[in-house]
Amino acid sequence: MTASYNYHRLPNGIRLIHRQKAGQIAHLALMVDTGSRDEMHKEFGMAHLIEHMVFKGTKKRKAFHVLSRLENVGGELNAYTTKEETCIHASFLNLYCDRSMELLADIAFNASYPAHELEKEKEVILDEINSYKDSPSEQIFDDFEDQLFDGHPIGHPILGTSESVKRLSRNDLLRFIKRNYSASKMVLALIGDVPFATFVKQAEKHFNAPPANQLIAKREVFSNYQPKQQQQIKNSFLSHCITGNIAFDRQHTQKHSLVLLNNILGGPGLNSRLNLNIREKYGFAYSIESHYTAYSDTGVFLVYLGIDPKSADKALRLVYKELYKLKNQKLGSLQLHRAQQQLIGQLAISFESGLSEALSVARSHLLFDQVDDMRAITEKIRNTNASMLMEVAQQIFDTDRFNTLVYLGNQNTAND
Repeated sequence: MTASYNYHRLPNGIRLIHRQKAGQIAHLALMVDTGSRDEMHKEFGMAHLIEHMVFKGTKKRKAFHVLSRLENVGGELNAYTTKEETCIHASFLNLYCDRSMELLADIAFNASYPAHELEKEKEVILDEINSYKDSPSEQIFDDFEDQLFDGHPIGHPILGTSESVKRLSRNDLLRFIKRNYSASKMVLALIGDVPFATFVKQAEKHFNAPPANQLIAKREVFSNYQPKQQQQIKNSFLSHCITGNIAFDRQHTQKHSLVLLNNILGGPGLNSRLNLNIREKYGFAYSIESHYTAYSDTGVFLVYLGIDPKSADKALRLVYKELYKLKNQKLGSLQLHRAQQQLIGQLAISFESGLSEALSVARSHLLFDQVDDMRAITEKIRNTNASMLMEVAQQIFDTDRFNTLVYLGNQNTAND
């Protein structure tokens, strides 16, 4: 699969990226280079709260009309927040592209943030925070990064805490927006059967309102990594464990090698080494997987296990054994070829989803001002050799520098 992307920059600095793709459905994403790591200490949870509040009314629409504008014609409207981005996105029939562009611009730039809706939405987020506390398999990821990036803004949870969310006010929200949101930090992506000229014309009509504010994010760079080992007792049937290390940032030259290496070790495929050698061979882990997340100035590699408390130590030793193999045993040519083919296929399948592609290219364009097409990505993966993988494994899979967090399930509960 190849994809040729079109680019344009509006006078105010908003960057556009587009690919015309056959089909009835188009996908539009507005990506903003602002996330939870841009919050000050008393603002924890603010970026996520704003993501909720943009749907609660604009200068010309009430919340009901915002939500109904696309749904009345079968479209979908949604948003999400990460540690470094906020995104509003929509999926719709191609003929409703102009309607969707106007709606996204309205909620992004004309949201009214009504005070009464703010208080209601804070209650919703408090419930969301509590739902995480009820799910240790989700909570442990937040707690692990908080431990890994001890004291750094990138470590605190995207949702914030109950205490921080309760004290956020409308004035706090408006100050955060003024400090962090500008046209120069935005990308608008469209994937669908809409001509590029039409997309540019509609973007110029609806997205010209934000001023050409050349605000540059001044993020605190993470640099002082100190590995820790922590254990907490949880009243649960399973134990949950995450172990891992800091890793490459998004612009690192060896990033693609680590993506491939992670896919071999514990990616989504059922033939990953962790799944075959720990879950399938020994039946130890209910859930086992590895993840690599790249941020703008750092990254995280981790292995997660959900496991019977009696088997936790054995399983963790087996995880370290697999890491040792990748550090010390170079992949054979057939193993490497199969791993490359698997990753290339997975990426191609993900890009078959227009929404996934729109979100991916918008995020990439924020950092690089252009996006690799599938052919270029495939070439980078094929150019990754076994020596490169082993070199990366020796850097990142240094278990002496691993940070580990264990939620130890209550033994008595597990044995009932």
